[in-house]
Amino acid sequence: MTQPTDISPPESLYRIVPLPRFAQGGRWRVEAMRSYSQPLLIWFTKGQGRITVAGSTRGFGAHNAIFLPAGTMHGFEMSGQVFGTLVYFPNDADLGLPAEPQHLRFRNAQFQTELTQLIDNLHREAERDMPGRDRAVRLHGGLLAVWLDRQVAAQPEAESRPSKARRLTAAFTALVERDFRTGKSVNDYAAELGVTPTHLSRVCNAACGRPASALVADRVHYEARRLLAETRTPVKDIARDLGFNSAAYFTRSFLKKTGKTPSAFRKSG
Repeated sequence: MTQPTDISPPESLYRIVPLPRFAQGGRWRVEAMRSYSQPLLIWFTKGQGRITVAGSTRGFGAHNAIFLPAGTMHGFEMSGQVFGTLVYFPNDADLGLPAEPQHLRFRNAQFQTELTQLIDNLHREAERDMPGRDRAVRLHGGLLAVWLDRQVAAQPEAESRPSKARRLTAAFTALVERDFRTGKSVNDYAAELGVTPTHLSRVCNAACGRPASALVADRVHYEARRLLAETRTPVKDIARDLGFNSAAYFTRSFLKKTGKTPSAFRKSG
């Protein structure tokens, strides 16, 4: 089981966030590997880029929907201006959301309009201070979940069946999500997966253009930046909690990754 770590809304609530607002916190919040504790739907309506989900990278464009179960490691790069919406679902088994990540491309204008309207209706009810709002939000959210489930079911089987390489990268990133605080090396993860470190890095390189060690480092340093930006936890405690042998080693590693010391990053806001 993965242990989602990033800050997200209370697990009983929906939250709808415009993509430009989400990206205001800095490129690292969008591009670095991370996960959320709630299922997430990203609906891209304009622009293009690349998204890495569970260790596999694909291009995305306008009218692409990405569904991520809770705890799915991901990050995306945007080429120029990209618009869209993020919908955080509550952790509710009754919604029947997909158990695996999904990348849906909608060329049919009717489907594009339907998804936009479903999200807009949910957002409108969530923002209204009216009697029965919570019930209305649950019902609109349920309609969105049903619509999404139908679209996933309609996908060709060949497109929905993951390859052996994708299964390996997904298993690897799930282990990273679970254990990135422990200081485990790629050798440790490879041994747990029953493959050689060379094979694991080769598969990761082929799937997302980065070796396994880069994915581990990216996940660790995302968490470090999040803790520096959102908490007052001392740097030495962050270093210890993320599996570094010393605060000095953490500072050198963080400086190499981000171009700033942890203290300078925290001061920069």
